[in-house]
Amino acid sequence: MWLLINAIKATMLHTTRGLHTATILARNSTGSSLVSLRFSSDASPPPPPPAPTEPKLRKFKKTSARSFRIYTRTGDSGNTSLFTGERRLKSDAVFEALGTTDELSSHLGLCKELASDAGHPYADLLQRVQCLLQDVSSAIATPNSSARQSHKTRTEFNNEHTQELEECIDAYSTRLPPLENFILPGGGKVSSSLHIARAVCRRAERQVTPLVQSGEMDTEPLKYLNRLSDFLFTVARYAAQLDGKEETIYRRPSGAISTPFEITGPEGAWKRKKKEKSESSYDE
Repeated sequence: MWLLINAIKATMLHTTRGLHTATILARNSTGSSLVSLRFSSDASPPPPPPAPTEPKLRKFKKTSARSFRIYTRTGDSGNTSLFTGERRLKSDAVFEALGTTDELSSHLGLCKELASDAGHPYADLLQRVQCLLQDVSSAIATPNSSARQSHKTRTEFNNEHTQELEECIDAYSTRLPPLENFILPGGGKVSSSLHIARAVCRRAERQVTPLVQSGEMDTEPLKYLNRLSDFLFTVARYAAQLDGKEETIYRRPSGAISTPFEITGPEGAWKRKKKEKSESSYDE
């Protein structure tokens, strides 16, 4: 509605509280209305606006460059992506090598915890090896057949890491007796766990070798795995020494071992032998 203002009258009134009142009278075509506005020099400030309400949480947190979702569902069909973006079956030789490298790192995590609990000085070095295994995995996941030069530059493995392992092997070997016989895995919990990691490392080396021979990988990660198994063997011996455990030396068994059991039945089940009259009793 179009308002027609016919008159405006403003008066200033002084009240006992020192308030100044400005009254604006406005009349429109349909009637009159009175709007009273008050201003005061000693009036309290207006109340603050109400605080905004908390937004509702989203069902899924938005991922960023530093946040990764645990599951993506993109591999449900049995294939997944390499660092280059190429998708391959999870049974591919590349993922076999990646899986074994991850398994090796997991074993080393257990070795590190056991070594730390025992107060062994090389525990932090095992964690460094775990970090370098991540770099080895990056190199494995960057096959030359689908990698650009930018991919190769980011995943290039430095040969200084292999030289570092050689220096550690030489340093720890000076603290050990000369190796003159085959050593059987054992020598305490820490040493035994390191021997398991060494065996898994050998398997990782065997699975990376075809990738290098086919030209899909450079040789430096393979050299590192080869030297790492030697390092783990040396540290396993050192762990047994620190724990005061004797190394188990291989000796060729001589003769048959007497046992109160024999293999019987089509399934090859073990069964206690029947004692014969001329046979002396077995020790229980």
